[in-house]
Amino acid sequence: MSQKLILASTSPYRRELLGRLCLPFEVANPQTDESELPGETPETLALRLSEAKARAVAETYPDALIIGSDQVATVDGQIFGKPGTHERAVTQLRALSGKTVNFFTGLCLLNARTGIADLRGVPTLVTFRELNDSEIENYLRREPAYNCAGSAKSEGLGIALLQSMKGEDPNALVGLPLIALCDMLRRQGVAVL
Repeated sequence: MSQKLILASTSPYRRELLGRLCLPFEVANPQTDESELPGETPETLALRLSEAKARAVAETYPDALIIGSDQVATVDGQIFGKPGTHERAVTQLRALSGKTVNFFTGLCLLNARTGIADLRGVPTLVTFRELNDSEIENYLRREPAYNCAGSAKSEGLGIALLQSMKGEDPNALVGLPLIALCDMLRRQGVAVL
């Protein structure tokens, strides 16, 4: 690779996913404000934040290919972000019980050298089972998913909360759509294989 590859994320899940591609990369903390703007759709929010994360790191790595990613969970027009606390996670899981949630993952590959950003959005529809309070409490005690949009880790015990998933890339639900990323990297001349 002629350019360094930088993951603009401190997420251990995204780091592990990117590691699967066996490409050398570095990790940088993007330190961006993740607040939604008035009237912003969930999809626009995820795409804007994925690009903002990549651009925040571009000053430090002006010659790199920078990956930014952000995920927003929505149901019935309501956004479900990272709960942060046990109480908010319980509230989220009660609200998501029996519902189909769109986990929309925004992905950006920024060529800091040219300033050109390639943006993609990857939706994953996840249907939660009907959950009772005991199941919610047992889950959160065993896997406190307070840093995950929607309060559930599908790559862990959270899979037991789900009824079905529908999407083009199972990695998107964890936070980094690798199928789209491989295509974006190829377009930048990076040979993944």
